[in-house]
Amino acid sequence: MNDKQKTIKNAVSVKGSGLHTGQNGILTFRPAPENHGIKFKRIDLEGQPIIEANIDHVISTDRGTTIGNNGAKVFTIEHVLAALTGLGVDNVLIELDMEEIPIQDGSAKYFVEALLEAGIIDQNAEKDYIVITEPISFEIPEKRVKLLLEPADHFSACVVINFETKVLGEQVARLQRMEDFPKEIAPCRTFVFLHELEFLLKNNLVKGGDLNNAIVFMNRRVSQDELDRLAELFNKPKVKVKPEGVLNNLDLYFENEPARHKLLDIIGDLALLGRPIKGHITAYRPGHQSNTEFAKIIKKKLNNISDVKKTTV
Repeated sequence: MNDKQKTIKNAVSVKGSGLHTGQNGILTFRPAPENHGIKFKRIDLEGQPIIEANIDHVISTDRGTTIGNNGAKVFTIEHVLAALTGLGVDNVLIELDMEEIPIQDGSAKYFVEALLEAGIIDQNAEKDYIVITEPISFEIPEKRVKLLLEPADHFSACVVINFETKVLGEQVARLQRMEDFPKEIAPCRTFVFLHELEFLLKNNLVKGGDLNNAIVFMNRRVSQDELDRLAELFNKPKVKVKPEGVLNNLDLYFENEPARHKLLDIIGDLALLGRPIKGHITAYRPGHQSNTEFAKIIKKKLNNISDVKKTTV
């Protein structure tokens, strides 16, 4: 197994709009030296501040994960971080001329394709893994959220979601090895319920959204007039509801695509630990808030272990 750190051979860009801000701009991946890690550079701001992809920099998990430092922010970072982690890229500088990552189709697919086009190359330094030696867990009982990270010789994951609705009940997604990420997880798009979409629209929170950004689950009966109004808002021809309760704007890639997307999100959020993980994660009803809180617990646990080793040497 190749355990060398990796970066990209050439710079490569992805253009698009931010889901919530509606800003149009360009994201550019640039090669970075060993032990650089993943960092974002806001080239549209004075001084072009750099924000490290670090769990301590998380400032919001509302509808996505946002990091910030000294007043500079980057919104919706989880999909691009998942793409980098899924391809084993350790060191890269991400330049942005806006404050939100382009949403593309709501998956990590386009970032994976761009990185593969840029070329992924080995560096001389060894990867610095987070090696899980004992179980680490986190729960939010009132939300029935549970996350567990256990020892394993490589990263793997199992995610269970359950929205307790006829259109989206319990689903399970698994990733046995990271090599399967590009085909099995990266294409899986974010999803939203109709009532959530209506709330976001009323509160002007999807300025850059269209019906190609997400799978829309219809959790209540709606008239064709309502569907026509929704289509008009997103500049689409008429839309209808499929028998399985999904808006016909998109076809599912996988029957359990929502669960797979939640697995994608976990990979992206845990990337904020700054090092690849050797361990198996089991997550029940996860979300960005629980993912990032869990990452903080993992980091604290690792710091405590490190402190003990230092005092016993």
